[in-house]
Amino acid sequence: MTDRAWVLLKSGRRLDLLDPDPYGWTDEDLATGLARTYRWGGHSRWELPLSVAQHSITVLRIRQMLADHVLTPAEQLRELAHDMDEGLLGFDAITPLKSHLGDGYADVVRKLQSAIKTRYELQPWNRVSCAAHKVADRLAAASEAHHVVGWSAQDIVSSLGITVAPLDSDPVTSPPGKQPWEPWPPRLAASLFLELLQSLRRQELGASGDAEVAVV
Repeated sequence: MTDRAWVLLKSGRRLDLLDPDPYGWTDEDLATGLARTYRWGGHSRWELPLSVAQHSITVLRIRQMLADHVLTPAEQLRELAHDMDEGLLGFDAITPLKSHLGDGYADVVRKLQSAIKTRYELQPWNRVSCAAHKVADRLAAASEAHHVVGWSAQDIVSSLGITVAPLDSDPVTSPPGKQPWEPWPPRLAASLFLELLQSLRRQELGASGDAEVAVV
């Protein structure tokens, strides 16, 4: 049998996860996958678990809050895209588990990330931008652990090894009918992610580059 791992996407396109075509999915396919892929092993103190789509928007919003300049559309897109591979793979391993999954898993992730970088023409990280992203991602993780999963602030440090304090206020304005930090239903998460992705792409391609996109 040939070495292949096909997935059939919502659009009807087929994507080989072992040899991903950068143009083998639609933006809607990606948004749907991210909205149906869950963080924290799918565990939550709410009715629903937290999607990678919602997490990605949260990280972008925190990055905007902490930045010392208005992020360009390209910079915002790079933040939004940081976990896109998980939406195509349909799996988000908790961080301590990743090193135990072997070289095969790491190779699949690298190929997916390379395809995503090509598809969305992502700017490479430099030392400064990578460090700023990691601060935002870590702060999002601490806040999600506390407000979404239910870890205490003390246990976040002692059990999870995350030393930053969770945010009190949700940096993302809650959609109508939703509480702060409440995980969104997949359809809503996919819609909001897709809207933001396409808005950033239009701004980037239009080279307006000045205004920061408003995040819900």
